[in-house]
Amino acid sequence: MEKEEIFKIDQEHYMPVFSRYPLVLTRGEGPYVYDIDGKKYIDFLAGIAVNVLGHAHPKLVRAIAGQAGSLIHCSNLYYTEVQAKLVKSLAALSGLDKVFLANSGAEANEGAIKLARKYGKTLGADKVDIITARDGFHGRTLLTLTATAQPKYQQGYEPLPGGFHYAPYNDLPALKALVSAKTCAVVLEPIQGEGGVNIPDAGYLAGVRQLCDQYGAVLIFDEIQTGMGRTGKMFAYEHSGIKPDIVTLAKGLAGGVPAGAFIASNKVAAAFAAGDHGSTFGGNPLACAAANAVLEIIAAEDLVGNAGRIGQYMLAGLEGLRQKYPRLISAVRGQGLMLGVKLTRPGRDIVNQCLEHGAIINCTAGDVLRFVPPLNVTGAHVDEVIAILDKVLARD
Repeated sequence: MEKEEIFKIDQEHYMPVFSRYPLVLTRGEGPYVYDIDGKKYIDFLAGIAVNVLGHAHPKLVRAIAGQAGSLIHCSNLYYTEVQAKLVKSLAALSGLDKVFLANSGAEANEGAIKLARKYGKTLGADKVDIITARDGFHGRTLLTLTATAQPKYQQGYEPLPGGFHYAPYNDLPALKALVSAKTCAVVLEPIQGEGGVNIPDAGYLAGVRQLCDQYGAVLIFDEIQTGMGRTGKMFAYEHSGIKPDIVTLAKGLAGGVPAGAFIASNKVAAAFAAGDHGSTFGGNPLACAAANAVLEIIAAEDLVGNAGRIGQYMLAGLEGLRQKYPRLISAVRGQGLMLGVKLTRPGRDIVNQCLEHGAIINCTAGDVLRFVPPLNVTGAHVDEVIAILDKVLARD
């Protein structure tokens, strides 16, 4: 098909829920993708933190192809070796005990909240309240968009599920004022992604852990975007020296194959019994094989360490741009390869101009340029993106 025909079909038949860029991608290799016209782009969005190995990593391709040739799907009424291997690895990496495999971040968060509610009921009939942070993002189902304390995602879907309360992010006194004996869970991103790459102050997450312990509430960390080594640790909560009761994963878990997971302590997971939760496709052999390969490659290629090292290098490069363009950039922040550039004005046109120059990035929260590249990028790749961004900003 010609790209104009693709655009027309999409306009006629796809639900009008995406604000797409006029770009038809056909293939990728490493940190690069190519469009239908053969133009090459360096991809520092990586499917929004999904393609942690870049595109078409040969070991991941072989793992997916090999599994597709033997068993793509079977019901969770039966066991598979690839699933057993994956849940064992996730439990060991997280320091938690029980895993449920889903298909997406929204499903993982939905399941985690269901488990927290069920556990809360074992402690008291009215222990049902859930506290989340403003400017967070937890998904698009009715329950998870209710947990997402941003009105723009909630408008038009009322009435929303009850029992949710919202506190400002990184404000421990405000959270403390909301927590009570009725609180069954606090749900937070260790670093807010869609909210603008917001990093909490030292001690905030540990303080939240203490509050949850004090009130018998489940602490859920949404690591859909921050997990899988993106911040320079396998899980972002490791930077704070604490551990949640439940952690959720998706995005990079299977390197682009749809997969999600929530992992819980034995104490909390014991609230679930057979039939309390389920998924037709969650934990299917194809996704598990992909996730196992991703975990193996991350370990073999030290991609967690690389995220930390290259993240520091890129942070320095972005800080150099802030000093060069103080009228346009008010702040640079991030951890590992999850970085944000706070602008003094809306940033969508900068994203468009970077695209014209062959770099894929995005803008979140209206005025924050977000960079979540593959974890195996190099300093040379960073230099390429910084040079393009420099060229674009110089024209402003």
